[in-house]
Amino acid sequence: MDIASQMILFANVVDHGSFSATARSLGLTPSAVSKQISQLEDRLGVRLLNRSTRHISMTAEGQSFYERCAEISAGVTRAEELAQTLSGKPQGNLRIAATVAFGKARLLPLMSAFIEAYPEIKVALELTDRHIDLSDSEFDLAIRFPEQITDASLVACKLASSKRILCASPAYIKAHGAPLGPNDLKNHNCLRISTVSHWNDWHFRRGDETWTFTATGNFDANSADAVYHATLSGLGIAQLSSYLVEPDLAAGRLVALLPDYEEEASDIFAVYSDKRNLSPKVRVFIDYLVEHFRPLPH
Repeated sequence: MDIASQMILFANVVDHGSFSATARSLGLTPSAVSKQISQLEDRLGVRLLNRSTRHISMTAEGQSFYERCAEISAGVTRAEELAQTLSGKPQGNLRIAATVAFGKARLLPLMSAFIEAYPEIKVALELTDRHIDLSDSEFDLAIRFPEQITDASLVACKLASSKRILCASPAYIKAHGAPLGPNDLKNHNCLRISTVSHWNDWHFRRGDETWTFTATGNFDANSADAVYHATLSGLGIAQLSSYLVEPDLAAGRLVALLPDYEEEASDIFAVYSDKRNLSPKVRVFIDYLVEHFRPLPH
């Protein structure tokens, strides 16, 4: 590997925070990544990273060197995107971030047909509910809810709306009963999503009356997917997106609660940075999502 490639690899290691995460994103082994970074350090005659069994951190020299490496990496990415835009052909690596629950329930089932339609696009999908700075990351686009979009410079394309449904398992209802109204929820174990605090404010409407209940209970998790599985297991009550729970409601694995009350809907967006050219690979993927997600239940 030449020094320019090693510099880009070093920037990737810092951005991902570990050799293993970098290796997964690039289709390499952790040992191969570590070896290349060691060779780069030997070539430069300076230590760039402090290594331990649990994590890595940059040295002072590594911090200064990283800034230049990041500039080179970003420049290469922009050059690739410009070349793809000029060619007009969808191709290259497409780096996507999506929330865990939405990615598993709705995005993964569509990947096979998309890749078959565009065989020259290589998809790298990361399922995460953590905050992502799209203006300063390796991702080309992300699938996000409004509560997760904090940067006004991002371009957002609405894909669909999804209703939120209050639900619990039959086992939970048998043991604890069903709430009779929003005010009764304080007597129940309500499951929380820790990554986005707004999702724990449950809104209800009936006629001209509105209620907001902040979920409290003995369990929270960092993804809606985890809360969904906890709800299925009978741990408590949760308010979850319809695309996630409708199959379970139909099968009787979950029961919708407070059916006389209208709950809020949440829009789902594909977002990307306005600092990047909208390359053909990103454009065709967004078009593909728009076509397939319009029928989402809401």
